[in-house]
Amino acid sequence: MPTLEMYQGQVYLWHYVPSLPAAIAFTALFSLVTTVHTWKMIKLRMWFCVPFVIGGVFEVIGYIARVASYYSTGALGPYLIQAIFLVLPPVFFAASLYMVYSRVVRAVHGETFSLLPPRWASVIFVSGDLLCLNIQGGGSGMLSHPGQAHIGDDIIVAGLGIQILVFVAFMACCVSFNIRFRAHVVETGAARDIPWQACLNMLYATSLAILVRNIYRMVEFIMGHGYLFDNEWPTYAFDGALMLLVMIGFFIWYPSQLTPRDSTTDSMIELTSEGVVSAEHRRSVKP
Repeated sequence: MPTLEMYQGQVYLWHYVPSLPAAIAFTALFSLVTTVHTWKMIKLRMWFCVPFVIGGVFEVIGYIARVASYYSTGALGPYLIQAIFLVLPPVFFAASLYMVYSRVVRAVHGETFSLLPPRWASVIFVSGDLLCLNIQGGGSGMLSHPGQAHIGDDIIVAGLGIQILVFVAFMACCVSFNIRFRAHVVETGAARDIPWQACLNMLYATSLAILVRNIYRMVEFIMGHGYLFDNEWPTYAFDGALMLLVMIGFFIWYPSQLTPRDSTTDSMIELTSEGVVSAEHRRSVKP
């Protein structure tokens, strides 16, 4: 039976022995959803979803490291890998969500109803994401030095705080566009063939899950060696499970049906009992 071991006979890295069944289960689940995401991305050539797939790969690596930690709680390598690779995935998930918003706006030609132009929305929010990635990555790297671990925790908290602010701004942008464009649709009946509302609902659900997860992580690092740090179940309830739901939700309401229309092509979205089928119809030109 594995027991807690000290790292170099000086400090305990873990305050509990990681659950082997839970780590194996989440490794399998994230492996499955990441595989199907990769397949769907390649099949539909949705390359802006690459960050989303990378986030899934990070989750798999993180939980594999937790499996390894079950057998060696005093080893720094597995502990550090799971700490880094389980903190960063939401940053990658968010990058794809930001780009989905831009595609929703362009698909319905709703640029005038968005607080930010679609191109700038992607640039601004993804840039904020990259800033959070660098901050959290730098803080996670300091966790390998026991004497600097508390500084690393503070840096990670700062990165999470910035990410929360970016997410709140993003959700405000989505809600503003939703309200303004819905009023336009009620008045004119525009964009009836494009499931823009379903895509926005997906963004709300996934963004809220990531926001809750980030708040949990920030509270965990602020508390330090408190209840959240000393018990394992919150990690699975407020991180692993929420991120799994984000990946599942994104897969079910995949944004592949968002195709901007122009003067020569109409993108018709047909809702059937079997799913969403997209077909391109060329306009006929009369002589």
